[in-house]
Amino acid sequence: MEGDLAMKVMTMVQAINNALDIKFQEDPTIVTYGEDVGVEGGVFRVTEGLQKKYGVNRVFDSPLAESAIVGSAVGMAANGLKPIVELQFCGFVYPSYNQMISHVARFHNRSRGRYKMQMVIRFPYGGGINALEHHSESMETIYGHIPGIKVVIPSTPYDAKGLLISAIESEDPIIFMEPKRIYRAIKQEVPEEKYSIPLGKAKVLQQGTDLTLIAWGAMIREAQKAMVMAKKDGISIELIDLRSIYPIDRQTIIESVKKTGRVVIVHEEPLTFGTGAELTAIINEEAFLNLEAPVSRVAGFDTIVPLPKGEPHYIISPEKIYYHILKTMKF
Repeated sequence: MEGDLAMKVMTMVQAINNALDIKFQEDPTIVTYGEDVGVEGGVFRVTEGLQKKYGVNRVFDSPLAESAIVGSAVGMAANGLKPIVELQFCGFVYPSYNQMISHVARFHNRSRGRYKMQMVIRFPYGGGINALEHHSESMETIYGHIPGIKVVIPSTPYDAKGLLISAIESEDPIIFMEPKRIYRAIKQEVPEEKYSIPLGKAKVLQQGTDLTLIAWGAMIREAQKAMVMAKKDGISIELIDLRSIYPIDRQTIIESVKKTGRVVIVHEEPLTFGTGAELTAIINEEAFLNLEAPVSRVAGFDTIVPLPKGEPHYIISPEKIYYHILKTMKF
């Protein structure tokens, strides 16, 4: 149990590194690679120290070729290895999308179960760090829409370690999206020993009775700040960390909506065709008669993420979330 485990304060970067270290010790079939992953330990130093500890045959640098990175992982997985590949930034993932949708997601079905695609595709995503173009996208829906791939997003160091260990051990291919805005912004006590968190299971971070607030990744922190504002108005909010974009934990969401009758969904990705739209459809299908107000979505604009000078106008603020909470409560 967690209470019996030795705890250490970690950032999300340290928690992910620790998860990789644990699994590398356990399983010699695991390899990790990507652009600058080996010698430098990745652009955000998530894999720092792993090459020195496990050697260049298991932790190594790749060419600047995302399609080749994921494509080679298909061959590795088909032949019994368990690759964990890092794509350097969210906006650089697109060249590998063909490999994901054409091979990673289909190989198990194509081979009628003969070959498994046991792999994890990691990459940092999201804005808020004043980055260049192609560095700040939040496009989880386009990955969650691929049949055969699971999509996971942690919001804390504790969850990052437990979810990544589960992702590595899963027989399904996993896309593991890491909110770089909070890579080092949050520190938390994390067990030093191995533990896992089930994939596809949302977490109720706070119980409430008046409104269900659903978010994930870096938006959890912004949602929590908005909740402090709403508390002054006497609004009791139930906060759900989705954690898994696919599969979606329908049960946890519906149970909450039936209790509160009001819903606000927060996501950094663009509004149109976003994960919030899918969540809204699920709520309409299974809890429509319990709703006291329309589901409200707080989302990114349907535009490219601006460069640093314009980014503050794009990024979702606690004040914007609070506004939607009040609007939903007053409906």
